Amino acid sequence: MITSMSHVCVYVLDQDRAKEFYTGKLGFALRSDVTMGGEFEGAGAGFRWLTVGPPDRPDVEIILADCAMGHDPETAAQIRDLVAKGALGPGVMDTDDVQKTYEELSARGVVFLQEPAQRPYGIEAVFRDDSGNWFSLTQRVAPGSGG
Repeated sequence: MITSMSHVCVYVLDQDRAKEFYTGKLGFALRSDVTMGGEFEGAGAGFRWLTVGPPDRPDVEIILADCAMGHDPETAAQIRDLVAKGALGPGVMDTDDVQKTYEELSARGVVFLQEPAQRPYGIEAVFRDDSGNWFSLTQRVAPGSGG
């Protein structure tokens, strides 16, 4: 039985910039930053395995993947275009206090597409990473509270 998801892949345009954004602006901890050799099928000369995650959640890793990782050049270019255009929303990031987190991240230079607003599922703000990916930042309502 599957019990949880430990890694999620977010394609980024520049891994060095993404590393700085996710650690410096979002406050994530660096989990790994290694170059994997050509022994991995399709890796060619190798690829960079770069992961970050919330400091208090060592079981969660976000892979900040180069768009070419595991893809042929044509597919990599298509992914790069989608990321750059802001067409991808990889997921939802939870917080206990959206307003406070919104203020903290805004002060660090994170660009928000939507300010905190009440939704049926909680309070949500939407921000964009340095590559163009957008994320929902959500303070969920307690089950049974009716919003």
